[in-house]
Amino acid sequence: MRPAKKCSFLAFYLAWAEFKGWKVPDCHVRAAHWLEHRGDLAVLMAFRGFSKSTLLAVYNAWRIWQNPLYRILHQGDQDRTAYKTSRDTKAVLARHPWAQATPSDLEGETAFWRVRGNDDERNPNMQAAGILSNVTSSRADECQNDDVEVPRNIGSPELREKLRYRLGEQVHIRVPGARTIYIGTPHTFDSLYEEQIAMGADVLKIPLFEHEHRIEIGGAREHRLGWEPEIVFAGIGKTSKVLRPGVDYVYKDGLLTLAEDPAAVIDCYAGCAWPERFTRQELIARRKETRTLGGWDSQYQLHARPINKVRLDPANLVPYDVEPNIVLANNAVGMWLGRAQIVSATLRLDPSAGKKNSDVNAACLVLADAIGNLYWHRAVALEGELAEMDEKGRLIGGTVMQVCDLVQKFQLARVDVETNGIGGHVPNILRGAIKARRLRCHVHEVSTTGEKNRRILAGLEPGLQSGTLWAHVSVVEAVSTQMREWSPITTNQPDDYLDCAAGAILAEPVRVGKVVSQQSDEIRREWRPNSGVFDAPLDMSEATR
Repeated sequence: MRPAKKCSFLAFYLAWAEFKGWKVPDCHVRAAHWLEHRGDLAVLMAFRGFSKSTLLAVYNAWRIWQNPLYRILHQGDQDRTAYKTSRDTKAVLARHPWAQATPSDLEGETAFWRVRGNDDERNPNMQAAGILSNVTSSRADECQNDDVEVPRNIGSPELREKLRYRLGEQVHIRVPGARTIYIGTPHTFDSLYEEQIAMGADVLKIPLFEHEHRIEIGGAREHRLGWEPEIVFAGIGKTSKVLRPGVDYVYKDGLLTLAEDPAAVIDCYAGCAWPERFTRQELIARRKETRTLGGWDSQYQLHARPINKVRLDPANLVPYDVEPNIVLANNAVGMWLGRAQIVSATLRLDPSAGKKNSDVNAACLVLADAIGNLYWHRAVALEGELAEMDEKGRLIGGTVMQVCDLVQKFQLARVDVETNGIGGHVPNILRGAIKARRLRCHVHEVSTTGEKNRRILAGLEPGLQSGTLWAHVSVVEAVSTQMREWSPITTNQPDDYLDCAAGAILAEPVRVGKVVSQQSDEIRREWRPNSGVFDAPLDMSEATR
């Protein structure tokens, strides 16, 4: 017996599942109820393999079956993926035991079709298109964005901005009172799904596992969970393995105890959303075929992470929030950063031409302590003209004066200036500014050679991997996006702070020993350690070779 059209979507979906011979998991029941009752702006995030698009096609058929005037704009990452859902929707309408639409009831092609009862030839019941396709003249009661965020359209800030611009077109397509839904999994740290949630979207998030706990490399052996793990992974990709309860770990009274210190990242999980489909064997296979932790976290646990490996992960910077002090103690002057004694400092200036797509004028200050830690203390963009003059031709401002401010604040005796390209004329102007400010600081000209990406890796990666590269909180805020998005195989990308800091780190340490201001009556602040003066014999035979 065919029920009245006014039925719930869950009932419609369960009838279709019975017709298809599907066993409906609890997570689908939850999603089906939410799809019918969600708000006008909504986000459905569910793990890979959830069958989100299949569920959406049945939902579309139910909507159109109930109201033949209902208009849906369905967009995917490209035309052909959007067409798949459009074809699936038509198939449900034709084969569902309650709908049973005939071919004459469905008019039009896959990209643009309507049902009997809809006489609006301009605006169909279903229009399917890729997110970058032109749909400007359309009108819709519901806009659907099904997996529009994919690796190829979010790989750079420009691509992500282009995606958001296209999504903005839907504002003008929706009729008053229309609905918008985003469906998919995040593929980057600033995912558009998280952006919509922050704007107040109604959200349903169904990760593969309800409970999760991660143990980092070198972490403690004991961890209080409060839930018993169903599966425990060590590592990611081909080398990953499943830890054995009672052998590799013990769980008792809410406490998980590892047999050995973790030599790889360990993930503990419980509460699988679809255990009938994601068996232990399936979970192991998917874990081994996922190359990065970011890929696993984003696609299965729905955390906003880049799916590719982040070579320069800002999470590996050790943050701090103190400023250096120059103190006099025991008849000696020293610079201290908290409890760390600073023994050298490098300020590097990387000038830019300021043209479209060029880097900013970056200045980075790196400090070093007596035991080998590096402190990325400043990463600033110098703003304005290189030099600003008054009516008498005196230097009164510009980026060179901003550099002088850093020199005076941190009592620096040397500035490294990259002279490649536009930087060639900067050193002389900077020397004039230093003289005008009556500072004592040497301007060292540096000409860089070789591949820039190799230089960045050589400067930053060892400190990130060893935990010896610290960063002031202002630096972490300034460079995190650039670090996450940086790729060693891309040549044209934002990397001004990274290149500048790498150059500072790779430069020979400069021991600063003289007060730079001649106009002050302050005590001379020779904060660098002094080992004294020694006479050393010179082997002239070696010197003349």
